[in-house]
Amino acid sequence: MNNIKIFACPTAEDFTKEVCDFLGLEPSKIENYKFKNDNNFVKIGETVREQDVYVIQTVVPPVNERIMELLITIDALKRASARRINVILPYFPYSRSDKKDQPRVPVTAKLMAQLLESAGASRVITCDLHNPAIQAYFNIQCDRLTGEFLLEKYFKEKNIKDMVVVATDAGSSKKAYKYSEFFKCNLALIDKRRYGNDDNAEAVQIIGDVKGKTAVIFDDEISTGGTMLEAVRIVKQNGAKEVYAACTHPVLCGDAINKILNSDLKELIVTNTIPLTVDKKIDKIKVLSIAPLFAETIKRNNEAKPIDDLFTVDL
Repeated sequence: MNNIKIFACPTAEDFTKEVCDFLGLEPSKIENYKFKNDNNFVKIGETVREQDVYVIQTVVPPVNERIMELLITIDALKRASARRINVILPYFPYSRSDKKDQPRVPVTAKLMAQLLESAGASRVITCDLHNPAIQAYFNIQCDRLTGEFLLEKYFKEKNIKDMVVVATDAGSSKKAYKYSEFFKCNLALIDKRRYGNDDNAEAVQIIGDVKGKTAVIFDDEISTGGTMLEAVRIVKQNGAKEVYAACTHPVLCGDAINKILNSDLKELIVTNTIPLTVDKKIDKIKVLSIAPLFAETIKRNNEAKPIDDLFTVDL
């Protein structure tokens, strides 16, 4: 690899170190601190002139603070004459605000794309967008990786007998079908209904056979855990032997951890796109590192090699 520098924003040091270890590099020098007036300040600690620069940011709350840190870092790199500024966002913030589904509301995912581009980013590399159409919000290159193959590998190695993949609702059935095809197992679908004018959906029945089987629920992210744990409840109620869940992005906000602890969930498998704080590191949660996938993507991008076959490589 030639003329490459990798920088970590304040909450991304551990993830960046993993990426750099995989590539045999040292993280580049950067200073981040706050003035007494609560303004952020960034100083690049080494030359980046005409370099291929990568800046990594993870989205640990407060999210808006993380966004400002990233935008200021991009601006600093641009003003230091970096040749290319590649932004690594393992989890893309505001990805759920991807459409105008109510009157007088923003499309914040589009705004995020515009902010990154305006700050000076040349490329964005992210993972499992809530809506793949978000890629089209960018006028710069946006590469979308996936944790799907990492999760598939984990469950393949577990060699689960009598496995059934469960879709939490009709909207997730397409993704669930892909997993069931990979594992060559049956698919079940939870039927959710809304009563009255409130926003609460209730799982009323399950379509498919889960009795005596090990059920696995896949999703791109788990936020409050309400949908996933309601699915766990009804699957167990219908006779499933064990229930696992897996997702790429462990947002796990609100009282999600308590819900998981008090549920019938056997294990939740996640990746480290969002670092887990100490209070979220519980025995029921297994973390898989997706850093090698991002590292290999950086290597191929720097060497102008394709990444379309990346997911067949055993990292």
